Order: sequence, then structure tokens, then C-alpha cells
Amino acid sequence: MIQTDTQNQVASDEIVKELCTCNGLSYERIEQEGSSVKSLEMFFSSYPKIVGLSYFPSLTRLTLVRQNIQEISDLENCPLLKELWVAECCLTKIDGLEKCVLLQKLYLYCNMISSIGNLEKLTKLEVIWLNGNQIKEIEGLNTLQKLKDLNLAGNLISKIGCRLNSSRKIEKLNLSGNQISSFKEITNLARLPHLTDLCLNDPQYDPNPVCLLRNYTTHVLYHIPQLQRLDTYEVSSKEIKELAETTVMKKVMYYNMRIKNTHRQLNEELEKLKERKSKLQRLPEDRIKHFSCNIKHLERELEELQASGKKKASKSVSSQDFECEKSDGEAETPDEDQEKNSLEQQILHKLDSLKRRINFWNKKLEEIEAVYQVEVKKKKKNSNLAVQFLLTELETVGNVRFEEGSPTDAWFNSCYELILSRFCAWDFKAYGITGLKVKRVIRVHNRILRLKFEDKFQRFVDREDLTESMNYRKMLDSLFYISPPETSLKKKQLIQILEEGFQETKTSRGDEAVLLTNSLSICECPRIEYLQKQARSRGEPDDVFRHGKLIISKVFLGHSTQAHETDPVTHSSYPAVNSVFRPCRSSQNCTRTSCSGILDQPEKPKSSEICSSLSFKNCNCNLRECEWFLFDHELVLPEYVVEFEYITLVKVEPLFSSLSNVIGEEGKRYSAGFVLSRDLQRDEEVLNMEPAIKPRPKIVCLDEKTVLAVAKANIYSQIMVLNLHGNRLSKLRDISKLTGLRKLILSFNAFTCLDDVYHLPNLEYFDASHNHVITLEGIRGLNKLKYLDLSWNQLKKAGEEISVLRKHTPAVLSLDIRHNPWHKPASVRLRVIGQLKALTHLDGILITEDEAAAAVQFMADSKITQVSLVEHSRTDQEKLRVLSILPYAKILNQISKNRVDLFQNNWFSMITVLDLDGQHLCKISSLEKLENLRWASFSNNNLTKIDGLECCRNLEELTVDGNCITNLEGISKLSKLKRLSANNNHLTILDRNVFDNLSHLHYLSLENNRITSLVGLQKAYTLIELYISNNYVSSNQEIYQLKGLNNLLILDMYGNLIVWKQENYRLFVIFHIPSLKALDGTAVEPTEVENAKDLFGGKLNADMVAERLGHSNFSKMQELNWTASMIRVVDLVPAEQFKNITNVNLQNNNLTSFSGLVLLPNIRVLCLNYNHIESIFPRPKPSSHLTNRQLLYQKVSSSGYGQQGVSSSNKDAGLNESLPPIMESLEVLHLGYNGITSLALLQISRLKNLKFLFLQGNEICQIEALDGLHLLQELVLDHNKVKTIHENSFAKLSSLVALHLEENRLRELNNLHPLGKLQKLFLGLNRIQVGQI
Repeated sequence: MIQTDTQNQVASDEIVKELCTCNGLSYERIEQEGSSVKSLEMFFSSYPKIVGLSYFPSLTRLTLVRQNIQEISDLENCPLLKELWVAECCLTKIDGLEKCVLLQKLYLYCNMISSIGNLEKLTKLEVIWLNGNQIKEIEGLNTLQKLKDLNLAGNLISKIGCRLNSSRKIEKLNLSGNQISSFKEITNLARLPHLTDLCLNDPQYDPNPVCLLRNYTTHVLYHIPQLQRLDTYEVSSKEIKELAETTVMKKVMYYNMRIKNTHRQLNEELEKLKERKSKLQRLPEDRIKHFSCNIKHLERELEELQASGKKKASKSVSSQDFECEKSDGEAETPDEDQEKNSLEQQILHKLDSLKRRINFWNKKLEEIEAVYQVEVKKKKKNSNLAVQFLLTELETVGNVRFEEGSPTDAWFNSCYELILSRFCAWDFKAYGITGLKVKRVIRVHNRILRLKFEDKFQRFVDREDLTESMNYRKMLDSLFYISPPETSLKKKQLIQILEEGFQETKTSRGDEAVLLTNSLSICECPRIEYLQKQARSRGEPDDVFRHGKLIISKVFLGHSTQAHETDPVTHSSYPAVNSVFRPCRSSQNCTRTSCSGILDQPEKPKSSEICSSLSFKNCNCNLRECEWFLFDHELVLPEYVVEFEYITLVKVEPLFSSLSNVIGEEGKRYSAGFVLSRDLQRDEEVLNMEPAIKPRPKIVCLDEKTVLAVAKANIYSQIMVLNLHGNRLSKLRDISKLTGLRKLILSFNAFTCLDDVYHLPNLEYFDASHNHVITLEGIRGLNKLKYLDLSWNQLKKAGEEISVLRKHTPAVLSLDIRHNPWHKPASVRLRVIGQLKALTHLDGILITEDEAAAAVQFMADSKITQVSLVEHSRTDQEKLRVLSILPYAKILNQISKNRVDLFQNNWFSMITVLDLDGQHLCKISSLEKLENLRWASFSNNNLTKIDGLECCRNLEELTVDGNCITNLEGISKLSKLKRLSANNNHLTILDRNVFDNLSHLHYLSLENNRITSLVGLQKAYTLIELYISNNYVSSNQEIYQLKGLNNLLILDMYGNLIVWKQENYRLFVIFHIPSLKALDGTAVEPTEVENAKDLFGGKLNADMVAERLGHSNFSKMQELNWTASMIRVVDLVPAEQFKNITNVNLQNNNLTSFSGLVLLPNIRVLCLNYNHIESIFPRPKPSSHLTNRQLLYQKVSSSGYGQQGVSSSNKDAGLNESLPPIMESLEVLHLGYNGITSLALLQISRLKNLKFLFLQGNEICQIEALDGLHLLQELVLDHNKVKTIHENSFAKLSSLVALHLEENRLRELNNLHPLGKLQKLFLGLNRIQVGQI
């Protein structure tokens, strides 16, 4: 031992000597000089260990490169050390640094370190280089809050996660040469606000898989906008950042649009389901109403019968002596008593039978509702999955895509045939399954996983050096994933597998691998058995397995071998192979010895066809079926998701698939084929039971005499019971005078409100069922009311109605509000119980203590309190760049850990995020101190208006979807608001002043409301996205309200009346809002823009006029002035609305004819200078010569083309004097500068009453075709090309007073003799010689 110590000491001395030599120090003087040494270094010396540092207590820098050091030691002697290099050595772990608390820089690159640890005390560290090691996880950095430079390149890291969140000062980060493959991991780096230099693809290392994905650079620059360098390249340019942000924003808008399309499809499907449910419920409801009415009839008869008996009994007691003296003929006989008792028994028996029938039909309603809810759940589940697929596409920037298949796709049919080939009917015989049908196939395009798969596959091929392609092609197969039966393939797990791939799992038998199979039975039978077992334990039908889901994966099996019978399958047990298979005959999942199912496969597989086994023969399917165990999950590539349904021996006809046998037409309901015919016959039997009730006359109006007659009383004060059941009453005049009234029955009448029922201090029983009551407003002063029946009415607003009852019926014990179309019916029961404290029965059900306690808690939770604020708020100051379309408040509430600190002063002002979705709130309150709130969400509550946010002036995003809001007045002061979503509310109008102050609003979603007009959006100039689908917008004039929104890129108006009411709706919108890039969920194509211009460009119609006027009352218009507007067509129809227009100015446009102006009856002055007028009417052309624009106009009846066209026999209208006159009120016509060449083609002679005609500046060569203008007084032909005046030029212009012919080409002046009244003649700038005049 002593010798060994001596040897070690000698070796250490030698190391110290070498250290001194390398650094120019004298070993002999080390004790004297060592204390002053600040820096030591040693390179390529095979230095075996760190020793001798006790001689250098002042050391601040130590550099050891390319040594044989296996561990860090002896540094406890260097407490002042600030920089340490132990690089390219043999370190396996980080240790021995605990005393170096002043250490600022640590370089441990190119070692064999497998984990980051033991750095907790080195809180001053600013630089760490651990590149070139074997590190798999980022860890152990939580305390290093001063860290600025971190190099982890060339390791085995695949996840970033939140491990760097505490190191917020990091400026430079190198993660190149790792296994990071997901954009989600890169997004985590957005939490490092000072990160300016990031390397994921350093040229010195292999790139991370994520760097090979599409949009990699764009994604990184968008999420980390402060970056100056990326992958060693300069990216500080503002243009680069803006391009990245614009690109991402376009993608977000695109996917937001697609997700809204998915939601729309869901809403349409749910509406169809709702309609079907209503049809199914119609018969049971009619039956229930009919029976209820009969019960009310019978109860009234019974009460009257019992009342008459009591009255007679009281009379007999009061006059007992008199009765004793009655003769036998006058006394009531025992037969009459017996008959009365018999009648009472009959009524009671019939009542009981009717109530049983009501119970029967109520159960039918419950069955329908249950099936409806199941169907709704399925639809929502499928829609949610589709939305999740789209969100995954967005988050992965399109590197994971999902494609819905159809029978026209070759891959769809291949997938279908694969499933058929792997299905053996005999395997499923025990479950009553005969076949299956594929409902849906989705193909998965995962670029990330495919790259990994191909890389591993290529490595295998290169390593094995296979020359024949078939050798490794045979190792490829398509297999089904086997998920554990107790954890069926849920949405979250499915998305994780499709996005991140499979992971090796450990089964109950100890197997460690990805478990797959080539058999549907091995995959499905455990799931079926598990679900059946669960269903039986709950007493439910055991066919819950009917719908299933499969993941089909492309698998590279590599070298494989058969599994041993007993040993668990682990890679350590089979080190030389890539996969292991276990045949079905030896599997515990397969106990049979033979199989006898043959599938009848259709000739061409379709999603609607059924795969069934019609006959059984011997087969050897089990010889081919086996389980597969893949040890490398990257060699399993998920390619398809298949949804299917089993076909069973017991045919289940879905209630919502075929309604004919359930609803039945009125005349066929009693036929043998109708499914409920026996029940209807039973109903008739019950209704026909004795006693038969005679109908009574219907009371329409109630007066004092009628009231007394019905109540069988002499004066009002005697009336205690008033039964007005089964009449046609809608008002109750003077009912408040019945101060002694205790029981009031108004069932089966026509009341829409109950405002006449007030101040009845003794009323205890009130039945207003089976009416049309829409509000309880007006009910008051019913302080003793104990029983109230409001069932089968039209009450909707639960909050308002409950408030009325709480205030005016405080003592009510029993309340029935069933069968009302409540808004948000799921929460009505708890709201009623929570506010009506005295209530003991609701809807005929006893209120339990637990339910009452739950209601109290429900009401407490429905108010914004300090506790709820703290629970649902966050304090984030910066907005994270997250690729999601969810409300930002919801995103931050899920991922942020910045909770409110109650012990901090003024903690209210720290809140920036508030997510109060689904809290049953009735109003927004207690937010006055939240002055810095920026993102808030109040979706799925019971709000009726937006108030309480007036002090939240910094609010940028507000979401109030799924409430009962009727107006948006409360947001007018939120001037910084950028995004507003108020879908699924009760909005009817958009107030003009609400959006005027929202100068930053760029996103507005108001889908599924009742909005009829867009007038309030005129000044929402900053809007980029507007979603207003499924509202009540019907007029095309509403589109003009959006014409000023020059930034609007996306508009969704699907489901509004205008979509199908407006002819050429899509082109109409595209034309009037040219900035649009997408309309109603579909991109705007360039061809559509061109077609829109052709169809609507330059058309002056009533809508345009209404837009300018601000109203559509055209009857007061006298002047139409529309210059320089590129008008090509005038289409002012109906012309009667414009009959008072006398002056029209349309100069500087593109008119080629008078178009629709000829239909306006009272025009006196028409100015069409500077157009392209060829003729009064457009000249028709053969179709072969028509332009595309004219062909398009021929298809539109309202264009003005062809409406007044002449026949082919009269093409030259100007030469035919027999044509009828037009525009008979026209006196002044300006046609200057139109390029007119021929007056004959102009047809000007049809304007019989024209007095002034201006044709200056045209190309007219000949004066002709003016014969019909007998009243013309002034003719202007200046600046034309007239050479001569012909004999007939002015033959019939006898009234002409002034003639202007300046700037023409006249050489002589003649043929003016018909102009007997001519007073003014202008001939300047012609070629006439003086002697020729």
C-alpha cells in the first residue's frame, strides 16, 4: 500500500512537472511562484488526471485539451477559477466543480458525457459548451439564470421542452447535430427573449431533422423574431422578418378558414339531426298534448262532480228536518248515488289509463332524445377530430397533412382491399359479426416520420449491401397497430401517434416493442371483449363495439424471427433481429384450430358496401395471422386511419336513418306496416273509454258574466277556483278583481303573455301549460303561489324568467317548465333551483339535498369572485407566437405558469389574461381594477350583454362565443381591440357607433347570430377577416356597407339569405370588394375576378344609387349625376321608381348606347359627352362575333343588353322612319366627343321632341337621318369631318334656329334653303371661299 502511494505521488509529480514545462514555469520554484499564476494550459499531452492545482490557488483560467482525463478533480484548490476547458478528453460525467462557485465559462466539448448535472451551485456561469458528447436530455440548468452562451451541438437531444425556460438570458444557442424533429420543440425557444444567435444546422454538424422540413426558416423567424443570426447566416433584415410574419399569418388565416368550414359542416349536420328529431318527436308530442287535454277535461268534470256532491251534502245537513218530511218521490234514490259513484270511478279509471299512455309516449320522447344525443356526440367527435387534424397541420406548418379519401382514389381502394383481405368472418362469429363496412379512410402525410423511416431504411440497405431489390422489398408490409383494449384509440393518443410516431410499449406479458398485426381479429377481438364486459357491468347493450378505428402502418420488418413460446419479447432477448413475430396458432389471442369464413368481396370496393360472410367453408386464415413486434419505432410509419362499422346478425336500424316507419303520414299511421300502429290503436281504445266527454263551447273573450258562469258563482268574492281550460283566450281582463281566487287553470288556450295575472294575494295553484307564452314579464304579487305549471310554452330566456319568479312568486314549491325552447337548457334546472329557494319539486321531480347543494355551488361559481379571478388569470406581458386559432386567453391559460401573486401590492393591475369560459356567468362584473387586461374570453356562459369591461381599455382580444348576447354596445370604448369573436349569440343588429372607435380591429367573427344588416361596419376600415356566416343578411345592398374596407382579405357570408337570393352572388361580392382573397371558405381565383369585372364592372344600377344616397327611396330624385365612373351599362329597374328624374349627366364614362336610360320616362336633359356612343340601342351581333364580355352579358337578363333590341329585319333603325318614337320627354341631348361616325346608325330621329342636339367633336362625315326631329331648334356639329351638305340633310328641320358647323371640311355652302327660321349660322375654320357663300 505504501509502495502504491509512493508510485502515485511520483506519477503526480511528473504530471505537475509537465504542466510547469508547458506553461514556462519552474517546477523547483513552484511553491514560491505558483500562488501568482492566473492561467494554465496543456494541449495534446495525454495528461491522465488533474493534479497539483494546490500550488495555484489564484488560478482563474485552466485549459486542458486532448488529454486522457476521465474525471474532473483537484479543483477545490482553485476557488477563484472563472474559466475551465476540459475538452476532447474522456470525461463521462460532470463532477468536481462544486467549489468553483465563481466559474463563468465552462468548456467540456468532445467528451463522453451522457447527462448534464452537478451545476446547480455554479450560478455565475455565462458560457457552457457541451457539444460533441452523448447527452440525450437538456437538464440541470434551472439555477443558471446568467447563462448567455450554450452549445449542445452534436449530441442525442430530441426534445427541448421547457428545460431552458429559467435561463432567459441566453443570447447564443447551438443545438446542431441533434435529433430535434418537431417544430413544436423550436417553438419552446420563443420563451428566450434575448436569444439572437441560433444554430440548428451548423455546417460543422449534421442538420437536425427539423431543418429538412418545409418552411423551417419561416417558422423559426416567426417564432423568434429577435434573431440576428440563424444557422450562421445573417437574418437581421427587416424585410426577412416581415416576409416570415406575412407568410405565417396567411397560413393561420387559411387554417382558421378551413376550421370554420369544418364547424359549419358540423352545424349543418346538427341542424339536420335536429330537424329529424323534431319530426320524430312530432307524433309523441301530439299524443301527449292530446292526452293531456283529455286529462284536463276529465279533471274538470271530476271536480265539478265532486263539488256538486259536496254542495248537496251540505244542503242535506243544514236542512235535515226538512229532508225527513220529504216524500219518497222527492228524496234522492240510492240508484242515483250509485250512478254518481260509478261515473266517478269511470273517470278515475280513464284518468289512470290516459296517464299511463302519457308515460309511454314520454318514454318514446326520452328514447328519441337519447338516440339524438348519441348521434350528436358522434358528429361532434368526428368534427373535433377533423379540427384537430387541421390544427396539427397548422402547428407542423404543413409537414403533417391529412387527406380524406373517396372511392375514386386508387389508394382508397387499395386500403379497402387490404382490410377485406385481413378480415376473417369466422374469427368474429362469436360476437355476431358477419362483415364490416368502411366509413372513412384518411391518408397521413408525415414528412418528419417519412424522412426518418427512409433514412433508417437506406442505412439498412447500405449496411446489408443487398443487390436485388426484391430482397428488401419483401421486408416491407402494411400492418395494423394493436392498442391496449382498456385504453381505446382516443383522439389525443391518435394525434400523438400520427404526429410523433409509435413508441415502444411494454405489454402485460412483458413485451417491449411496437405491437402490430396482420390480422383484424388479433387487433379487434380484445377491444370487443373488453367493451362488452364493460357494457354488461353497466347494464347497457353489448353492441357498443360496432364502430371501430384502425391505424394502418407501413412497416420495414428487416431481419425477423419467430418468438419463443414463453419468453417476453424484448430487444435484449433477440439482439440480432429487427422484428419478431408470433403466429396466431401459438398466440393466446387465438384458441381455435380451424377457421371457416370466406368473404364475398364486391367487384369494386366502395365505402358504402358491406363485407359479409354468406357461407362458411374451411380455410387456413389462422396460419397466416400473427402478431409482430418491431424494436425500432422509426421503422413503423403510420399511413392510414380507417373508421369502420361492423355488420351484425342483429340488424340495427338507426333511428335517424329512416324516418318513414317512425313518423308515418297522418292517413297511414294505423296501417299494419307502421311501426307504432299497435300503440296508436291502444291510444284510441283509451280515448274511447267511458265516460265520453261532451265538448264545450270555446270562450274567446272573457267578461264578468262569463267568469261568473264558469265559476258558478254570483259575485267575484265567492270565486275560489276558476277553470278556463281548453278555450281560445289570449287576455284575462279584470282577473285581479278575484281577490279570493286560490286556483286558476288556463291550460290549452292562446296566451302569449301572462301580464293580466297580478295581485292575486290568495292564489296558490296556477296552471298555464300548453299555451304560447313567450315571457313572464307582468306577473307580480303572487306571494302565496305554491304550484305553477308553465310547461309546453315558448319560454326561452331563462335568466329573465327566473328573475320574475324569484321576485313575484317567492313561496312557490312546485314548478313545471318542461317542453320550453330554453336557451342553454342544460343549465336551466340548476339555475332555477339555485334561485328559487323554497322550491321542493321541479318538473315533477323531487329536489334532493345534494342537488340543492350543487345548485347553490353552481350559483356561487356563476359570479366573478377573487378566487375565480386568481384561478383563471395569468400575468404574461408578452404575447407568445403560437400557431393556433384558439383564443389567446385560452392558450395562455393552458400553457402559462405566470399566475397571480396575491401577496403583491396592486395584484389586480398585473392581470393580462382572463379565461372564464364555461363558468355559467350571467354578467361580467368585478373587473374595474383590471386596467391592464389584454386577452379575455367569456365563452359558453349565460351573458345577455357585454358590460363591465369599460375600465379594461387595454383589451386587445375578446371572445364571447356561445352566450345570449343581443347587442355589442359594451365594446365601443375598447379602442385597442384587435380581435372580437361573438359567435353563437342572439345579435340582430350592428350599431353604427360600436365599431367607429375600434381603429385597430382586424378580426371580427359573428357567426350563427340573427344579424340582418351590415350597416354598422362601414367604418371598420382595419378589418382583415370578417366571418358572418349563418345570419339573416338578405339584401345585396348590404355588400355596399363593406366597400370601404380596403384591407378585407377574408369574408365568410355562407348561410345568409343573400347567398341564394342574389343572382351571381359570388361574383357580385368579388367585384364590389376587390381586396378579397377568400370568400365563403373558398379562395378567390383570378378568373373569378375577371368574370366579376365583366359582369358587374361599369353597371349603374339601383343598388349603386342607393349606396350613394344612403336610402332606396328614389321617387324624390330629380337629377342623376354620375360622371367619370367607368359606367358601361345603365340598369335602373324598375324604371317606375326613377320616374321623377329629369336631368341626367353621365359624361366621361364608357357607355356605347343609351342602355337602360331609354326606359326612364321623364328625362328632359341628357348629357353623354365623352363616352363611346354608337347608337341609342346596342347593336346586336351574331354570336360568332360576340366578345367574351358580350356573351357573358347575354346570359344576364338585367344587363340592359337586348332588352330593347330591334328585329333582324330592321337592323338599320336610323333609316327606317316607321320605328316608334322613344324618350318623348327628351329636349336636350349632349353627345359630344363620342367618336360617332354615322348619324344613321345612331337612330337619333326617334327622339321626336328633341329641341337641342350637341354632336361636337365626333367623326361625322355626312349630315343625315335627322328627318324625325321636327322640333329641333339648335344643332351643334362643330369639330367633325363634314365635307358637303346634301339636299336631304336639313329637309325636314323647319324649326331650326341655330346651326353650328365650325371646324369641319366644308368647301361650299348650299342646300340650306329648308331652314326658313334659321337665325344663327356658325361656319368658322372651314375651307369655304368667300365668293362661294
